[in-house]
Amino acid sequence: MDKSNWTSVSHFVLLGISTSPDEQIPLFLLFILMYAVNISGNFAIITLIISAPQLQTPMYIFLSNLALADICFTSTTVPKMLQNIFSPTKAISYMGCLVQTYLFICFAAMENFLLAVMAYDRYIAICHPFHYSMILTRILCAQLVVVCHVLSHLHALLHTLLMGRLIFCKENRIPHFFCDLYPLMKISCSSTHLNTLMIHTEGVIIINGAMAFIIASYVCIISVVLRIPSAKGKWKTFSACGSHLTVVAIFYGTLTWVYFRPLSSYSVSKDRIVTVMYTVVTPMLNPFIYSLRNGDAKRAFRKWMSRISTSFIR
Repeated sequence: MDKSNWTSVSHFVLLGISTSPDEQIPLFLLFILMYAVNISGNFAIITLIISAPQLQTPMYIFLSNLALADICFTSTTVPKMLQNIFSPTKAISYMGCLVQTYLFICFAAMENFLLAVMAYDRYIAICHPFHYSMILTRILCAQLVVVCHVLSHLHALLHTLLMGRLIFCKENRIPHFFCDLYPLMKISCSSTHLNTLMIHTEGVIIINGAMAFIIASYVCIISVVLRIPSAKGKWKTFSACGSHLTVVAIFYGTLTWVYFRPLSSYSVSKDRIVTVMYTVVTPMLNPFIYSLRNGDAKRAFRKWMSRISTSFIR
């Protein structure tokens, strides 16, 4: 069948967060600042982990992969949004839209899986501390990271192929700042039943499966923490999980709110602000949440900055 029979639009128009001309420059400045902080913060985390021998542990290996996923996740949507703010057409090609959808889903899923793997790391560290190095070997860490990547790409491929089968007639304006699933489904003139079904089945299994694994890990962790006799010991042990729990709460809270509801109840004007939280704000905050709450990371950062300043002085 000819391609024209599948879709009559060659491109989409991304209307962005706001159509008000007075808000374009403030939005541009705000998002380019957040994007710069995101890239520099996550890149600093990756560089710090690679350069600091004391951070060559499973937890930091997973954290460096999370930082890389955050960089890619935000880079999928924000640069195009910044470009479109001053673009007269605000256009993205049909194929470019599908590619953006694929990458967005892929890196969102990768963050989902990595957060689950990091929960497993915390579970082993607290519940089986004497066997930590024997269980979480470098080979197992590499295998877990590879599995996260493979599952993320398969998940993204499924939903992108389903999106590619939709028919778009005359309406090509997307009232959003990137090619998200629900806004695209809203403007499709064909049935989106299968797409919605897969989001609420396979998507729920992927997200809720990882979330259930995280919850189960923390149930075991809490049971161990409660058996510690001293209050100081309890706080010290559980505080090691504080950064991870903070990121988990923000990520899953916003993701669940946006996607795991009926399509009819989805409102782009209301939900795109929540989308900004997990696509831009959370990846920007992740390096600060992990570094500010982690003594090893702060000490390694101070040593790293000391070496950099010494090299400049010389």
